[in-house]
Amino acid sequence: MTDDNDQVAGLLLAAGGGRRLGGRPKALLHHRGRPLVEHAVGVLRRGGCDRIHVVLGAGADAVRERAVLPGCVLVDNPEWAGGMGSSLRAGLESLAGTGARAALVLLVDQPGIGPQAVARVRAAYRSGESLAAAAYDGERGHPVLFGAAHWAGIAASATGDRGARTYLKAREDEVTLVECGDVARPYDIDTESDLVHLE
Repeated sequence: MTDDNDQVAGLLLAAGGGRRLGGRPKALLHHRGRPLVEHAVGVLRRGGCDRIHVVLGAGADAVRERAVLPGCVLVDNPEWAGGMGSSLRAGLESLAGTGARAALVLLVDQPGIGPQAVARVRAAYRSGESLAAAAYDGERGHPVLFGAAHWAGIAASATGDRGARTYLKAREDEVTLVECGDVARPYDIDTESDLVHLE
Protein backbone atom coordinates (compact mmCIF):
# COMPACT_ATOMS: atom_id res chain seq x y z
CA MET A 1 0.00 0.00 0.00
CA THR A 2 1.18 3.53 -0.80
CA ASP A 3 1.87 5.47 2.37
CA ASP A 4 0.08 8.74 3.14
CA ASN A 5 3.13 10.78 2.14
CA ASP A 6 2.58 9.71 -1.45
CA GLN A 7 -1.19 9.74 -1.26
CA VAL A 8 -1.36 13.41 -0.21
CA ALA A 9 0.45 15.55 -2.79
CA GLY A 10 1.39 19.16 -2.13
CA LEU A 11 -0.02 21.53 -4.75
CA LEU A 12 1.50 25.01 -4.70
CA LEU A 13 -0.27 27.72 -6.68
CA ALA A 14 2.50 30.14 -7.68
CA ALA A 15 1.32 31.62 -10.98
CA GLY A 16 0.18 35.08 -9.83
CA GLY A 17 1.48 38.13 -11.67
CA GLY A 18 1.40 40.55 -8.71
CA ARG A 19 -0.75 43.08 -10.59
CA ARG A 20 -1.02 45.29 -7.50
CA LEU A 21 2.71 44.89 -6.88
CA GLY A 22 3.70 46.56 -10.12
CA GLY A 23 3.57 43.30 -12.07
CA ARG A 24 6.25 41.47 -10.06
CA PRO A 25 5.58 37.71 -10.14
CA LYS A 26 4.74 36.66 -6.59
CA ALA A 27 6.82 33.47 -6.85
CA LEU A 28 9.98 35.59 -7.17
CA LEU A 29 9.41 38.02 -4.29
CA HIS A 30 12.24 37.55 -1.81
CA HIS A 31 11.62 36.12 1.66
CA ARG A 32 14.46 35.17 4.00
CA GLY A 33 16.94 35.65 1.17
CA ARG A 34 15.31 33.30 -1.36
CA PRO A 35 12.36 33.42 -3.79
CA LEU A 36 8.98 33.01 -2.10
CA VAL A 37 8.28 29.89 -4.20
CA GLU A 38 11.27 28.12 -2.59
CA HIS A 39 10.03 29.07 0.87
CA ALA A 40 6.54 27.68 0.12
CA VAL A 41 7.91 24.41 -1.29
CA GLY A 42 9.96 24.03 1.91
CA VAL A 43 6.81 24.57 3.99
CA LEU A 44 4.97 21.79 2.11
CA ARG A 45 7.95 19.47 2.42
CA ARG A 46 8.42 20.06 6.15
CA GLY A 47 4.65 19.68 6.60
CA GLY A 48 4.93 16.11 5.28
CA CYS A 49 4.33 16.31 1.51
CA ASP A 50 6.89 14.29 -0.47
CA ARG A 51 5.29 14.78 -3.89
CA ILE A 52 4.96 18.48 -4.78
CA HIS A 53 3.52 20.02 -7.94
CA VAL A 54 4.10 23.76 -8.47
CA VAL A 55 1.86 25.70 -10.86
CA LEU A 56 3.74 28.52 -12.60
CA GLY A 57 2.39 31.34 -14.74
CA ALA A 58 3.73 34.89 -14.57
CA GLY A 59 7.49 34.90 -15.14
CA ALA A 60 7.57 31.09 -15.40
CA ASP A 61 10.92 31.09 -17.25
CA ALA A 62 12.48 33.41 -14.68
CA VAL A 63 11.17 31.23 -11.83
CA ARG A 64 12.73 28.14 -13.45
CA GLU A 65 15.98 30.05 -13.81
CA ARG A 66 16.21 31.61 -10.34
CA ALA A 67 14.43 29.24 -7.97
CA VAL A 68 15.92 25.97 -6.76
CA LEU A 69 13.04 23.47 -6.71
CA PRO A 70 14.55 19.97 -6.71
CA GLY A 71 12.12 17.07 -6.89
CA CYS A 72 9.16 19.28 -7.78
CA VAL A 73 6.95 18.81 -10.82
CA LEU A 74 6.64 22.24 -12.46
CA VAL A 75 3.31 22.79 -14.22
CA ASP A 76 2.82 25.67 -16.67
CA ASN A 77 -0.50 27.50 -16.67
CA PRO A 78 -0.66 29.59 -19.84
CA GLU A 79 -4.03 30.95 -18.69
CA TRP A 80 -2.72 32.28 -15.36
CA ALA A 81 -3.90 35.83 -16.06
CA GLY A 82 -7.50 34.56 -15.88
CA GLY A 83 -7.18 34.04 -12.12
CA MET A 84 -6.48 31.37 -9.54
CA GLY A 85 -9.21 29.05 -10.85
CA SER A 86 -7.18 28.21 -13.97
CA SER A 87 -4.11 27.42 -11.84
CA LEU A 88 -6.10 25.13 -9.58
CA ARG A 89 -7.48 23.31 -12.65
CA ALA A 90 -3.98 22.95 -14.16
CA GLY A 91 -2.59 21.66 -10.87
CA LEU A 92 -5.31 19.09 -10.28
CA GLU A 93 -5.02 17.92 -13.89
CA SER A 94 -1.26 17.42 -13.41
CA LEU A 95 -1.95 15.15 -10.43
CA ALA A 96 -4.35 12.88 -12.31
CA GLY A 97 -2.77 9.48 -12.88
CA THR A 98 0.04 10.01 -10.35
CA GLY A 99 -1.50 7.79 -7.67
CA ALA A 100 -2.15 10.79 -5.38
CA ARG A 101 -5.44 10.41 -3.51
CA ALA A 102 -5.59 13.99 -2.25
CA ALA A 103 -4.12 17.41 -3.02
CA LEU A 104 -3.04 19.75 -0.24
CA VAL A 105 -3.23 23.22 -1.77
CA LEU A 106 -1.07 26.10 -0.57
CA LEU A 107 -0.83 29.63 -2.03
CA VAL A 108 2.62 31.07 -2.69
CA ASP A 109 1.67 34.51 -1.32
CA GLN A 110 0.85 33.37 2.23
CA PRO A 111 4.26 33.08 3.94
CA GLY A 112 2.63 33.33 7.39
CA ILE A 113 1.39 29.76 6.92
CA GLY A 114 4.09 27.30 7.93
CA PRO A 115 4.71 23.54 8.19
CA GLN A 116 2.62 23.10 11.35
CA ALA A 117 -0.57 24.25 9.60
CA VAL A 118 0.25 22.05 6.58
CA ALA A 119 0.83 19.02 8.83
CA ARG A 120 -2.44 19.58 10.72
CA VAL A 121 -4.54 19.83 7.55
CA ARG A 122 -2.70 16.88 6.02
CA ALA A 123 -3.55 14.80 9.10
CA ALA A 124 -7.26 15.28 8.29
CA TYR A 125 -6.82 13.07 5.20
CA ARG A 126 -8.84 9.85 5.45
CA SER A 127 -9.59 8.83 1.85
CA GLY A 128 -10.16 10.11 -1.67
CA GLU A 129 -13.46 11.52 -0.36
CA SER A 130 -11.77 13.83 2.19
CA LEU A 131 -12.33 17.59 2.23
CA ALA A 132 -10.49 19.66 4.85
CA ALA A 133 -9.33 23.23 5.36
CA ALA A 134 -7.36 25.26 7.84
CA ALA A 135 -9.55 27.54 9.92
CA TYR A 136 -8.66 30.82 11.61
CA ASP A 137 -11.06 31.60 14.46
CA GLY A 138 -13.55 29.31 12.78
CA GLU A 139 -13.24 30.97 9.34
CA ARG A 140 -12.16 28.70 6.49
CA GLY A 141 -8.76 29.53 4.92
CA HIS A 142 -5.65 27.87 3.46
CA PRO A 143 -4.17 25.34 3.17
CA VAL A 144 -7.01 23.16 1.91
CA LEU A 145 -7.11 19.43 1.21
CA PHE A 146 -9.14 17.97 -1.64
CA GLY A 147 -9.62 14.22 -1.96
CA ALA A 148 -9.32 12.95 -5.54
CA ALA A 149 -13.05 12.16 -5.68
CA HIS A 150 -13.68 15.93 -5.65
CA TRP A 151 -11.10 17.02 -8.26
CA ALA A 152 -13.42 16.88 -11.29
CA GLY A 153 -16.15 18.83 -9.50
CA ILE A 154 -13.68 21.44 -8.24
CA ALA A 155 -12.12 21.83 -11.69
CA ALA A 156 -15.57 22.31 -13.24
CA SER A 157 -16.45 25.12 -10.82
CA ALA A 158 -13.03 26.81 -10.54
CA THR A 159 -13.33 30.03 -12.52
CA GLY A 160 -11.73 33.47 -12.20
CA ASP A 161 -10.25 34.07 -8.76
CA ARG A 162 -12.79 31.90 -6.97
CA GLY A 163 -10.76 28.71 -6.97
CA ALA A 164 -12.68 26.06 -5.03
CA ARG A 165 -14.77 28.52 -3.01
CA THR A 166 -18.10 27.73 -4.75
CA TYR A 167 -17.53 23.98 -4.52
CA LEU A 168 -16.62 24.11 -0.82
CA LYS A 169 -19.53 26.40 0.05
CA ALA A 170 -21.96 23.90 -1.49
CA ARG A 171 -20.43 21.14 0.66
CA GLU A 172 -19.86 23.06 3.85
CA ASP A 173 -21.05 20.21 6.05
CA GLU A 174 -18.53 17.80 4.48
CA VAL A 175 -15.49 20.02 5.10
CA THR A 176 -13.39 19.20 8.17
CA LEU A 177 -12.18 22.52 9.62
CA VAL A 178 -8.77 22.31 11.28
CA GLU A 179 -8.04 25.25 13.58
CA CYS A 180 -4.62 26.74 12.79
CA GLY A 181 -4.91 30.24 14.23
CA ASP A 182 -2.44 29.36 16.99
CA VAL A 183 0.33 28.33 14.55
CA ALA A 184 -0.20 30.39 11.38
CA ARG A 185 -1.21 33.83 10.11
CA PRO A 186 -3.21 33.78 6.87
CA TYR A 187 -2.33 37.21 5.39
CA ASP A 188 -1.75 37.58 1.63
CA ILE A 189 1.04 39.47 -0.10
CA ASP A 190 -1.14 41.45 -2.51
CA THR A 191 -0.13 45.10 -2.31
CA GLU A 192 2.99 47.18 -1.65
CA SER A 193 1.93 47.64 1.99
CA ASP A 194 1.85 43.83 2.46
CA LEU A 195 5.58 43.60 1.64
CA VAL A 196 6.33 44.39 5.30
CA HIS A 197 5.49 40.74 6.01
CA LEU A 198 8.46 39.54 3.96
CA GLU A 199 11.78 39.09 5.74
